[in-house]
Amino acid sequence: MFPVSDDNPQIKRPITVYLLIGLNALAWVLLQGMGSGEQLQASVCNYGLIPANLLSSADSYNGACSAASFGWLGIVSSMFMHGGWMHILGNMWFLWVFGDNVEDSMGSVRFAIFYILCGLFAAAAQIVSAPDSVIPMVGASGAIGGVMGAYIMLYPRVRVHLLVFFFIIRVPAFAMLLYWIALQVMGGISSLGSTGGGVAFWAHVGGFVAGAVLVWFMKDDELLLKHPYHGWNKSEDPENIWQDPSNRQ
Repeated sequence: MFPVSDDNPQIKRPITVYLLIGLNALAWVLLQGMGSGEQLQASVCNYGLIPANLLSSADSYNGACSAASFGWLGIVSSMFMHGGWMHILGNMWFLWVFGDNVEDSMGSVRFAIFYILCGLFAAAAQIVSAPDSVIPMVGASGAIGGVMGAYIMLYPRVRVHLLVFFFIIRVPAFAMLLYWIALQVMGGISSLGSTGGGVAFWAHVGGFVAGAVLVWFMKDDELLLKHPYHGWNKSEDPENIWQDPSNRQ
């Protein structure tokens, strides 16, 4: 199940979404060698988030990556690192589909702050879930989880077009996003106690919850009033908005 697009019109040019996609692409090319072996491994170790590295002394840290990596700055740098082509392409596509309308709700500067805050909360959730982990965490998905958490609060009834096998189906955003977060919670529960690598499920959950809460403090009500499909009381389909007599000229 993969989101292809949504029926949510873009009101303003999403400058911050463009910038974030550009920064992730630049990091992928310049720091990660577009996934080339040694450079990819070095970038994951140097710029990834390693909970055990942060919470242990250099003498007691015992992991495959050097304890002299980015340290606490890795909480931010890890948001712009990825583990492979599918990882970065998938994350950037989710940001493209859902990010523009969330940016519409708060403006470009507030959205940039919101995105970073969601990434920080996502990192905190992952650290709490596995404080002794020596596996580097990389990826924008925690922050993008925050974008999805905001989206479900702002535009729950907007239809999202999903690719399911070879078919496109349209479902309300709240159905797709609740299904997504349920998968993350189940994955997180099943990963508890695991010492190997894998998906940072609790980062996704932490980012999603943070976004769902922070959006109420970051949204701009005047900007939302210009958006035709926010909230539960708006039509979920653009073609149906004029069926309400009050909308006719």
